[in-house]
Amino acid sequence: MTQQLEQTLIILKPDTIQRGLVGEIITRFERAGLKIVAMKMIAPDELHLHAHYEGIGKVISRWGEDIYSVLLSHMQESPVIAFVLEGVESVSYVRKLVGTTDPKESPAGTIRGDYTHVTRAFTNPQGATMPNILHASGDPEEALQEIALWFNDDEIYSEYDTAAGPIVRGRVPNKK
Repeated sequence: MTQQLEQTLIILKPDTIQRGLVGEIITRFERAGLKIVAMKMIAPDELHLHAHYEGIGKVISRWGEDIYSVLLSHMQESPVIAFVLEGVESVSYVRKLVGTTDPKESPAGTIRGDYTHVTRAFTNPQGATMPNILHASGDPEEALQEIALWFNDDEIYSEYDTAAGPIVRGRVPNKK
């Protein structure tokens, strides 16, 4: 089975923007060898967030209307930064870098493990937001749907290469 370049969606949530962690988080992805192929700051409206969190993510059916409402409120506290990363099997690789949705379960060294510690068990009973830094696509099919929701085709620039690209992805040696 040949490994393929994939694209995945990342959304830096309001808690990341408000804490001034944007540069640190983006740097972690770049240092891992992932290529940014699209990026924008946006203040998504309720319809856009519904399409993302319920239309694709099924938050209401998985977690209930109350958690969905708190999530939508949190996602509208400030603009968010959405971007697309490209790399070899980037969806699963990014999920490893990010850690689990509930920061308590994220080990040190992951983004959530390093930058947050709040848990669902603490926030949900209070009806509070769960500041977990970012959203990352859960699987390749979800990534395709999410990228199409957040970006038009003409906003994605995958044709360029970075200086580190061939080094990170591997090079075929010159044959003599």
